[in-house]
Amino acid sequence: MRFFSSKKKQSNDNFLRNSEKKGRPRFHTLIIKDVRRETADCVSISFEVPDALKEDYRFYPGQYLTLRTTINGEDVRRSYSICSSPLKEDLRVAVKKLEGGLFSTYANEELAAGQQLDVMTPEGNFTTSIDETHKNHYVAFAAGSGITPIMSLMKTILEKESDSRFTLFFGNRTTNSIIFRDTIDELKNTYMERLRVHHILSREDQGSDLLKGHIDEEKCRAYASTFFDTNDVTRFFICGPEGMIVSLDATLKELGVPNEAITFELFTTSKAEQATGVEDTPKSESRSDAPSDVSQVTVILDGEETHFDLAYDGDTIVDAAMDAGSDVPFSCKGAVCCTCRARVLEGEVEMDMNYALEPDEVEDGYVLTCQTHPRSKKVVISFDD
Repeated sequence: MRFFSSKKKQSNDNFLRNSEKKGRPRFHTLIIKDVRRETADCVSISFEVPDALKEDYRFYPGQYLTLRTTINGEDVRRSYSICSSPLKEDLRVAVKKLEGGLFSTYANEELAAGQQLDVMTPEGNFTTSIDETHKNHYVAFAAGSGITPIMSLMKTILEKESDSRFTLFFGNRTTNSIIFRDTIDELKNTYMERLRVHHILSREDQGSDLLKGHIDEEKCRAYASTFFDTNDVTRFFICGPEGMIVSLDATLKELGVPNEAITFELFTTSKAEQATGVEDTPKSESRSDAPSDVSQVTVILDGEETHFDLAYDGDTIVDAAMDAGSDVPFSCKGAVCCTCRARVLEGEVEMDMNYALEPDEVEDGYVLTCQTHPRSKKVVISFDD
């Protein structure tokens, strides 16, 4: 699935503490182990990880990988959620083909075992503390390829927490479009007493209004009165399009669910779709409402400084830094991932959008450089902090 922005950070437990690693995310060239056809328009891709890089690619369930390659002479980067469990020796992402999608089409039609891709080390906060002593009830809402990070969470939780339960509401168009359908069925058979799955189909009638159409506010309320008690649920996971995220988040809060019990990932926004996505897009127009002053910007990456002048109404920090020769990290350029996250050490800046950073991160001076413009005569930003 395409990337996403998580809402709430979670602390990590002893089980996954080995995944802790310092420093910014980095690309390494990995060999594709296999490409598996999941549906007519979705493949999953597994990577071989050399022993020397195994620690770098340890991940928390729910995290994502950024993939990079060159297509028709263009540097193309896209981020996709990991669908495998960190308990298994498998690093796998799912890529659903989008209409006009440059990378997703390439992945579905051309990638094969033995080929190489540049793969960034795992990132993302769409996760939760997992411990074998937990006796929790988790409820997840997913739509389409939004199932990808939830698959990783569901597999890991069910295997590691033997006394926990998991309820999944999964929206798709038809039965044949359900990604990981066979795997979900296998999990149901393995964890018959602890896993409940409800498929909601928009183009097939399953004989119940609760299971037909789209997952929305009305259905969320119905599910809460039929399939689960909000007071009994430890954590809600939501992954899907922006409209579903906003609707379910608001509805759950109205039903009394505390903010800290809701974790979501956004895999499309109206502006992010233009910025990340489907095909080549022109650079955004100049910000006519911003002053035309010029800032002296310093970007610090791996201890090295890159200096350049940047107009207040000009490019973003990440674009200007790239033009100046710095290999700054980025992926979506749509404010829905944290790949370009950096800290402002000096000066003032302004972000156009932020779907990824937590309020405490912003207070600590972190910004998404793909959305950031200078607002002072001097700005110093570090990717190393």
